[in-house]
Amino acid sequence: MTFIEKAAKKLCAVGLLLWCAIAAAGAQTAYIRVNQAGYEVGQTARAYLMTTTQPTGAKFSVIAQDGTVHKSKIGGLVGSWAHSIDTSYNVYALDFTVPAGIYTIAVTGSVSATSPRFAVDTPDVLYSGLLLNTLFYYQTERDGSDYVHNALRSAPGHLKDEHATRYATPPLDDDDYIDNVPPAGPLVKSGMKEIDASGGWWDAGDYQKYVSNSSYVTALMEIGVRDFPAQMGSDALLYPAAPPVAASYAGSSGRGAPKSTDFTKEAKFGVDWLLKMWDSTTKTLSYQVDNSQEWDYYGSGDIASTAGNCGGSYSSPYCLITEYDIWTLPQAADNYLQDGDTKACNPLTTGFVCNRPVFTTLPADTKMSPNLAGRLAADFALCAQLNLVSDPKRANRCLVNAETIYALADLSFSDPAPSPGSGSCSDCLLTSMPANAETSWDDDMELGATELYFALTAAQNAGAASTGLTQSDPLAYLRQATKFAKNYAQKVYATGNGDSLNLYDVSGLAHFELIRAIAQAGDPEGLALSRSKLRKQFLAQVDAAITQAGADAWEFGEEWDNGDVTSHGAGLSVMASEAYWLTGAKKYDSYAQRWLGNILGANAWGSSFIIGAGSTFPNCIQHQVANLAGSLSGTSGETPILWGASVEGPSNDTSSGTLENMRLCPADGSDLFEQFNGNSGSYKSSIYTYYQDNVQSYTTTEPAIDLTAPSFLMWSWRLAGGPASN
Repeated sequence: MTFIEKAAKKLCAVGLLLWCAIAAAGAQTAYIRVNQAGYEVGQTARAYLMTTTQPTGAKFSVIAQDGTVHKSKIGGLVGSWAHSIDTSYNVYALDFTVPAGIYTIAVTGSVSATSPRFAVDTPDVLYSGLLLNTLFYYQTERDGSDYVHNALRSAPGHLKDEHATRYATPPLDDDDYIDNVPPAGPLVKSGMKEIDASGGWWDAGDYQKYVSNSSYVTALMEIGVRDFPAQMGSDALLYPAAPPVAASYAGSSGRGAPKSTDFTKEAKFGVDWLLKMWDSTTKTLSYQVDNSQEWDYYGSGDIASTAGNCGGSYSSPYCLITEYDIWTLPQAADNYLQDGDTKACNPLTTGFVCNRPVFTTLPADTKMSPNLAGRLAADFALCAQLNLVSDPKRANRCLVNAETIYALADLSFSDPAPSPGSGSCSDCLLTSMPANAETSWDDDMELGATELYFALTAAQNAGAASTGLTQSDPLAYLRQATKFAKNYAQKVYATGNGDSLNLYDVSGLAHFELIRAIAQAGDPEGLALSRSKLRKQFLAQVDAAITQAGADAWEFGEEWDNGDVTSHGAGLSVMASEAYWLTGAKKYDSYAQRWLGNILGANAWGSSFIIGAGSTFPNCIQHQVANLAGSLSGTSGETPILWGASVEGPSNDTSSGTLENMRLCPADGSDLFEQFNGNSGSYKSSIYTYYQDNVQSYTTTEPAIDLTAPSFLMWSWRLAGGPASN
């Protein structure tokens, strides 16, 4: 018995119930991990037994509400999960096929364990409510006057963004802090007129807004609306009450939740903000609203303390703070009053809280970072596709912007480009300030060119001349798309820098789109990469994830310590569904469901990493609205939580730190998942993975719009089986 287990046993003896749970967990040696969102009926389902002891002679039963339905021997050893040098869990497969219903799994014999309840049912029962919840999340994340009132949101936020000042990108030091040193000012104005930067989704648990992240989300959302009209488009079903959901988890969204899974308005909301951030007159892009890092020397450090003391007098110009330094609801920012201030929005202290800076490229920068150019071109080309019939004027505006931005792409970057933090970042891609980890851009340009092909072809078929739409040659974009796809295969993927579908690599979607585009064009000659070769490249990326799954105790297609696990798992599930649609090979469908299950409870921690999906999911997320206005203890009926949001999930580290007004969660600081931290295979500290449900641990519990984006495509693929358009 460990020290913690002994202490827990003593505290339990004096009536502290939480420690009783810890003591009981410490004594337990076997656990059953299931996909808590449920399994699709008619499929062979897989759960896992996780045990520190040998299950010799043990059996498992799948038990329905009216009795045992299925009995079987425990399956083969899948792998091991090492918690420490001394403690390792063996993981065994539990395969079963049962009719629709609500079940638990019980293992009896030499080891004993019982699973959470789970459903076996049709996709519409399993996933419709989860898709609805995803829309609820994006509506909750809306900024500006066009917010959606619900159980978590009661007022609009950041209305002063409507008249924002544009600034040049400031210099950053080696720690990614703004490197201006007093008496120099913290930011330099761009000299351009103010911008209406209101609206858009804020990115994560903070209130920053990024074109990089929003353009990724918007592209995926528009593709969902176009390809899955019965799930995400105008043909989506209405749910006047709660949507159909599995009874194994708390069902519907909170008060004010959407009544339909139609994402059309939400996708338009994303495009509208991107149209604001692109100045077509000056050919400049405002790529970020608000600052995401501390001000070096401005509010901390010796210079600040000797020049006015930021903890007392606010007469010093070195006491600047930003929204990143406070913990509030979004509506508090416009007139924020810091303790000690005599007026709201004091320019010497909180001026950049309520008058948020917007960072922009300068008119002299005639070229655009190709990752942003490609993705924005895709966003606006998709906007043209969606509005071609209903709003030709909007379609033409979007299409002109798409072609203009695409032509401005700076193709002189190396591919992959240098990674931020690897030295000088003068050649890093423009993403945010400070830069994120994106290094690949051929995939973004491939996606942009492909969506331009689709948009221009649709315009031609609709009679572009009569609608006033641009009449560029779509085949020219198709040829360019295949060149970018070939470059990606040779320069990025072949050098080990490829990735699954996520914010930093969209090849898992771009390749699929391009395969369909080449087929639509009739496999024309003169392409840099044929449809068959591109298909082979795409399947190789999915097969690589399957190979990784074969080396993992949970058969996950991504290494658990790589970070952004939830996003990668959903992205892999989408890619496997695409591969199944292309090939009909059953293995891809199986892995699409298996990787979905990994992020929904079939993992070492027995937790789903999507809020509201399953019976165990994060309660203590690092998100200001959820923390200040929501529940900290799960769901029950109308209890407000941030339904549908995907959190970071397990990571190679946890984080800590508090801000004033943050509601501590868990209140006692307990870590009930600590005993399941570890790594696949033998114990190795270099690949050790942690998961902590704690508001302070942004590395594991912070949700974000880009992390959540693959999930709405994942649900739609499972619901529809494939895109409605060819």
